Amino acid sequence: MVKILAILLYLQEETVDKVKDIIEEDIWGTIKEWLSFELISLGKEPNHIGFTVGHLIVLIIAFILTSIVLKWVRVLMTRRMEGDDKLKFVSVFKFIKYIAYIVVVLATMSASGIDITVLLTASAALFVGLGLALQEVFQDVIGGILIMVDKSISAGDIIEMDGRVGRVFEIKLRTTRALTRDDKVIIIPNHKFITDTVYNYTQNHKTTRENVKVGVAYGSDTRAVEKILLECATEHPDILKHPKPFVLFENFGDSSLDFGLYFCVRDSFVDPRIKSALRYAIDDRFRESGITIPFPQRDLHLFNTDRPVFVPKEKSEDNNSLPKNDTINE
Repeated sequence: MVKILAILLYLQEETVDKVKDIIEEDIWGTIKEWLSFELISLGKEPNHIGFTVGHLIVLIIAFILTSIVLKWVRVLMTRRMEGDDKLKFVSVFKFIKYIAYIVVVLATMSASGIDITVLLTASAALFVGLGLALQEVFQDVIGGILIMVDKSISAGDIIEMDGRVGRVFEIKLRTTRALTRDDKVIIIPNHKFITDTVYNYTQNHKTTRENVKVGVAYGSDTRAVEKILLECATEHPDILKHPKPFVLFENFGDSSLDFGLYFCVRDSFVDPRIKSALRYAIDDRFRESGITIPFPQRDLHLFNTDRPVFVPKEKSEDNNSLPKNDTINE
């Protein structure tokens, strides 16, 4: 019995050793061989760069872990932000995420034994060319980050650029989109907000002050003109009562007395319609009151003389010495 047990133990140990050898030589060896299979091979020794299946798996794992960490950071940073600020931070965070991915790729390749200095040196000229070609794109991205950080422009603001007025409805990392008064979308590169002058009508508050200019004929009752202008502004429903509208007697013009009616509106995006309605009302009230709006006039004075043209006698005989002139000949 003891001999049988000894034989069984011997066979068991021999079986275990054989299984270990099979695992180490066959299975694990196959796995190592598969992991070391080169997907990309560049250059020769000593500057050889080989990207294997193992490198690919490590890179995928690093990407997954980086995505989880970045998502956790984004949630942690935006949990107390409001809607607009949250959207702006998400746009900036996208740019940060791309940079983080590039750093992770380089760090993972370096940790896996790949000499990335060779890769960076070989692609230096390409990076320089891309930098020059994408210079404006980088400016747009930096401009977008600055806009979101300093809040110089927000969604819903009414801006004027290059003589065009639009309401901003979307701010992205590279461009800003605004809707014009003609219901057209204008796409503005973000670097324009850094290099050009931009008027933001609603930077401080939503109300803006507008004006309508009008000229009346000399001799008109200026106090009556002021009263009519204020009444027209007060009766319009879209003009704010506070602050109150006011009138300025601005100038003695060449052919008219110039007045300016100043008022505040809630939405300057539609102020052309408000101004048009005011002009209609002012014209009707002026007609009822007998106040005329003059047009530019010029006085033209014509002088006519019957004096004959004096021609010296000695030169009249010599036609070659005088220029050919029909008046002189007559």
